Amino acid sequence: MKVLIYSAHRFEKTFLENASQGKHQLSYSVYALDKNTAKLAQNYEAIALFTSDDASADVLEILHKCGVRFIALRSVGYNNVDLEKAKSLGIKVANVPAYSPYSVAEHSVALLMALNRKLVLGQKLMKKNDFSLDQLIGFDLHGKTVGIVGTGKIGAAFANIMKGFGCKLLAFDLHKNEELISHTSIIYTSLEDLCKQSDVISLHCPLNSTTQCLFDKKLFSIMKKGVFFINTARGGIVKTQDLIAALENKTIAAAGLDVYENEKDIFFRNHLNNVIVDDVFDKLRSLPNVLITGHQAFLTNEALTGIAETTFKNIKDWESKGQSDNDL
Repeated sequence: MKVLIYSAHRFEKTFLENASQGKHQLSYSVYALDKNTAKLAQNYEAIALFTSDDASADVLEILHKCGVRFIALRSVGYNNVDLEKAKSLGIKVANVPAYSPYSVAEHSVALLMALNRKLVLGQKLMKKNDFSLDQLIGFDLHGKTVGIVGTGKIGAAFANIMKGFGCKLLAFDLHKNEELISHTSIIYTSLEDLCKQSDVISLHCPLNSTTQCLFDKKLFSIMKKGVFFINTARGGIVKTQDLIAALENKTIAAAGLDVYENEKDIFFRNHLNNVIVDDVFDKLRSLPNVLITGHQAFLTNEALTGIAETTFKNIKDWESKGQSDNDL
């Protein structure tokens, strides 16, 4: 099967080719999928998409006319695909429902620890030959209350790590993870109660119509003063301007973010010679108590291997039996 890979990044090419095992004719496009680039898929039966690609209804119409019948997502999330339209056109869509959950969970911990122990500031001071410690006071995680929003594979992995630190764990999820309860004694509660009690809040839920801008002024206003806020899930779960306000009024002591509400035209690209026109993002990254990474939480050898292997397993299954276990 001929496969066109949109939003192709150099860091994933080796993993994709290893997973393909030379059984597919791969082509790479550095461009994201949209109305203007959909025509690149002419005569391709399958395409592989990333989170930054746009597979809305109009784009799917163009893809269908080009001959595309299969869309393999290189991600867990699929909110960038109009599934109803794809179904009506007879285009099969499959995602990567799981890959190394430890990659994202461990990155969440890294953001938390870097913020708490002032690692970035400490390095800046050291490079200036300032070895004073007055600005570098953190706190013990042991004994603190950590609220986890979303206890799927990633949230559960994060919970287990925090349990190892000796933290009290609270959770909010529509479905209780009984195995996680038995291993960590995590307590499920309401989202409001979690916000009121937690010293640290970490997001691990999907982005959908229910969670879009879930964390806004209302939730931030009831949080425990001085909470640390971590988001390695999806940017759209948080209303960024309300987050900035909560940081400025010191409700939130620090925020570690791997995702951003309007990241689509910013992350995964080199803007060295360009001006980023986004006042909200500029304000967010200018705050001294904010640490932002560019959607890199998943970026480990294990996760990239898992994503690539599942992507091509979906394509192989389509070829051999017309459907994949991961069809959406």
